[in-house]
Amino acid sequence: MRTINHHHHHLLRPSTTLLRPFTTNLTNPPPPPSTMSISSSSTTTPQNIQNPQQQSLLSQTLTYHNQTKHSFTNYANGPRGLDWANQPNPFRRYISAPLRPLLHPPPNSDDSPLYDSILRSFPPPKPISISTISEFFHNSLALSAWKSTGFSTWSLRVNPSSGNLHPTESYIISPPIESISDSGFVAHYAPKEHSFEIRTQIPSAFFSEFFPEGSFLIGLSSVFWREAWKYGERAFRYCNHDVGHAIGAVAMAAAGNGWDVKILDGLGHDELKKVMGFDGVYEEFEIPDRSVKGKLNSIEFEHPDCLILVFPSGIGEFDVNYKDLSRAISEFSKLDWKGEPNSLSKEHVCWDVIYRTAEAVKKPLTLDTKFIMNSLAKSVNCDGYSHVNITLRELVRKRRSAVDMDGVTSMERNTFYRILLRCLPSGFQEKQKRQLGLPFRAMDWDSEVHCVLFVHRVVGLPKGLYFLVRNEEHFEDLKKSTRSDFKWEKPEGCPPELPLYELGRADCTKLAKHLSCHQDIASDGCFSLGMVAHLEPTLRNKGVWMYPRLFWETGVLGQLLYLEAHAVGVSATGIGCFFDDPVHDVLGLTGLNYQSLYHFTVGAPVVDKRIMSLPAYPGPSVDA
Repeated sequence: MRTINHHHHHLLRPSTTLLRPFTTNLTNPPPPPSTMSISSSSTTTPQNIQNPQQQSLLSQTLTYHNQTKHSFTNYANGPRGLDWANQPNPFRRYISAPLRPLLHPPPNSDDSPLYDSILRSFPPPKPISISTISEFFHNSLALSAWKSTGFSTWSLRVNPSSGNLHPTESYIISPPIESISDSGFVAHYAPKEHSFEIRTQIPSAFFSEFFPEGSFLIGLSSVFWREAWKYGERAFRYCNHDVGHAIGAVAMAAAGNGWDVKILDGLGHDELKKVMGFDGVYEEFEIPDRSVKGKLNSIEFEHPDCLILVFPSGIGEFDVNYKDLSRAISEFSKLDWKGEPNSLSKEHVCWDVIYRTAEAVKKPLTLDTKFIMNSLAKSVNCDGYSHVNITLRELVRKRRSAVDMDGVTSMERNTFYRILLRCLPSGFQEKQKRQLGLPFRAMDWDSEVHCVLFVHRVVGLPKGLYFLVRNEEHFEDLKKSTRSDFKWEKPEGCPPELPLYELGRADCTKLAKHLSCHQDIASDGCFSLGMVAHLEPTLRNKGVWMYPRLFWETGVLGQLLYLEAHAVGVSATGIGCFFDDPVHDVLGLTGLNYQSLYHFTVGAPVVDKRIMSLPAYPGPSVDA
């Protein structure tokens, strides 16, 4: 449950001094756009954007991005009040599809590996069986608890979601698994029941022909309506944060079983739609030309996001033949699909710009995509930091989003450095760029996301603004693109392999709060941060379909921040509500080369005693 409360009464513009909170030498305003250095990569126009159609998709995507920014004077378009009667059901079910229950781990047993150990090396891969698949889902996409207060009861999941609305649905495409299915199958995962809904059986040769033995696929999709019900036009961003959190959760749970993961990013939107069984199940949604309200049943469709290959770690190189794979998937439409999707709400509101943007950023099939396998890059521990003695299962299942933080707890400098070392995409490498460490290795593109950090309470580190460079090829460009009076100096005690820089010293607590839609939680932790993505150049050079993927990358990073925070005994919260351009003003950024896509805060939680916690799944020892 991420705090993204829209306080519409707080529309005051903080005084401009708030935007320049540093020591006296940092009072210069950012340079006007004319003197802004344009990054070299954005001045070159590669072939893919020269054609008018690509240009128009790019401009549509950037229009969405700008239109859904919050500012001090105006929030992005959204409902002005919540229509509780039509709150979407957070659980999709395929009515009349055969249901196969998964196993629950025996109470008080935890044989999963230590969290710290899997960040350094994979355990030996386990075979696929009902017990290993059950454990995998239990540690990634299952319910983690029920909460209750007064007359309301709601569930939490292992994978977090903004507003606890859970737009992400998941599917498994698998070879036969004893006690689940005698043939290869496609199933929808139903988290409330911790069960598979078997949608169809697939030809037995499908897996042996394309993938190494011991592999299966996970499909992720989004129901935009679930998120848009509360957040309006900005919901498309939040849905993609959630996809990233789910990818991170899947990568970590897989590693616990000795399995590696990789998004099959050569496939396009049409292949994903077929493999998850959406063809013909959801009537095509006709996008209206403005926001409309009414009974729009087809708005409850699932938008396929990605297909993740899960395979035994350490098996060496193999390649995926996307041409033949795509041909085999095109036959899936002819299979016998079972189950009708349940209805989620009686009435709906369509925020048309979400659906138009989702169309614009659909990925085409790219046959030249190489499936590159890299060995796991070890993440590093900070000197003097004792290892965290917690198992993966205990950690992922106790993760919660803090609703409040205490505003007094501080963190040791080495703990802070340890967390940031874990956030590096390339692990313990010379240069940060390729995504080789866990859970980032699920993504097959170079890192495009950096962090600007507001340090509030870290013992031995001056309060102020810091920057973590997660792709060192951007370093010079970042220096040129930000305020000229930033220091860019390594802070004291910073490990040599950590590309962290101090920009300026100041108490940023008020600033962080105001930038995050006036939410105290951004200033009451030990530190908070904004995830700054290399945006327009990436869309120009790689294609507009990278737009959702940049949000996925922030979600994967957010997932790791959650786990790291809980591992060291504090908590964290993703913040989707922030004032976009004021954040850029603080950094002196102009234009769309770098944009903040997601905020986060890490600190000590304040627990609300009025809320009762109940187990996720009543067992024999629990009185249901």
